[in-house]
Amino acid sequence: MKSSKPYLIRGLYEWLLDNDVTPYLLVDASFHGVMIPQGIANDGKVVLNLAPGAIQQLELDNAFISFSARFGGVAQNVYCPMNSILAIYAKENGEGMMFNEEPKAEPDESSDSKSVTKAPKRPGLTIVR
Repeated sequence: MKSSKPYLIRGLYEWLLDNDVTPYLLVDASFHGVMIPQGIANDGKVVLNLAPGAIQQLELDNAFISFSARFGGVAQNVYCPMNSILAIYAKENGEGMMFNEEPKAEPDESSDSKSVTKAPKRPGLTIVR
């Protein structure tokens, strides 16, 4: 069976918006494939604001979550593999759901693909209040 995680995240995202609260996403910034602006992670984790007014081009795919947002006034793309998502919850009251941490699998180095390289360790996001 397919993972229920992306379906739960999409449902909870809609539920949070319907209840007029701010959806936050907790991401393991050290997970392979996470692409976030430098210097925004704290202890390897990052909290991202998914409010429609804070982001653009949100894509809640079965394999990843991606969107564009402004960090320090500069528009940047964010990409989080589904396995890097640790929680989705409301900023205002903490209602939402935590997920089990996934094993951090590195890409297969024996793969024949020439474009596959190890991504540099990227810093994560911080909460802006």
